[in-house]
Amino acid sequence: MTLIADSGSTKTAWAICGQGQATATHETAGINPFHQSESDISRTAAALPNDMRQADKVRFYGAGCTAEKKEAVARALRTVFAHADIAVESDLLGAARALLRHERGIACILGTGSNSCLYDGQRITQNVPPLGYILGDEGSGAAIGKRFVGDCLKNQTPEELKRLFLDTYATSAADIVEHVYRQPLANRYLAQFAPFLSANIDRYDYIRTLVADCFRDFFTRNVLQYDGARELPVAFVGSVAFHFAAPLREAAQALGLTVGKIEKSPIAGLAAFHANV
Repeated sequence: MTLIADSGSTKTAWAICGQGQATATHETAGINPFHQSESDISRTAAALPNDMRQADKVRFYGAGCTAEKKEAVARALRTVFAHADIAVESDLLGAARALLRHERGIACILGTGSNSCLYDGQRITQNVPPLGYILGDEGSGAAIGKRFVGDCLKNQTPEELKRLFLDTYATSAADIVEHVYRQPLANRYLAQFAPFLSANIDRYDYIRTLVADCFRDFFTRNVLQYDGARELPVAFVGSVAFHFAAPLREAAQALGLTVGKIEKSPIAGLAAFHANV
């Protein structure tokens, strides 16, 4: 039995893979070795249902799973899957395999964070570093939330929208500053506001403009750096890409880019990929 995992900073989706399909799924907290210790990762994996913990193959794709961090994640997983064949790869390779299978193209992640790569059908050949939500992560939920919250607190949003936001989350300027500067995982905190913006995008031109600007930044600072970017399909996975698909396509079209698949999760695509490997 093969267990596939796709992990971002906010959540991890786990699925048993059978006959090219995800036959059972489960969700846990996100796993990122840059933010969590091996014991934290082990505890998260140990919370899986018993049937998933019996897998003899584990294919884990995760945010932060760089060449330097993959072994740490593998060690943590071995404490739960002691007898399994475990392979750990980046969430970016997972996105490319899920979206493009064995075709050439540009694969992108737009969720809590963002990332992108040029994929030749087998491996990643170019990658503009995402740099995280402080220096980069353009177009991500964290980047959009950061821009929106900053605008709110500097009175750059419509007053009605600001009041609606503060009331919806029962928060204040002091609470926001506390979470961003003094609490852990500020990227998750900021990204949580993306659903609010998605729900209100048709009511406020401000939101549509903000989101379009963030996507334009993502394309110009990342995607357009890849060789042949305007001749290749640009495919997306992630909740932000999925829920903001219309403005995402508009921003891409304005820059001469062709958008391919937009999927909320890579799990189905990864199940299909591993069925043929």
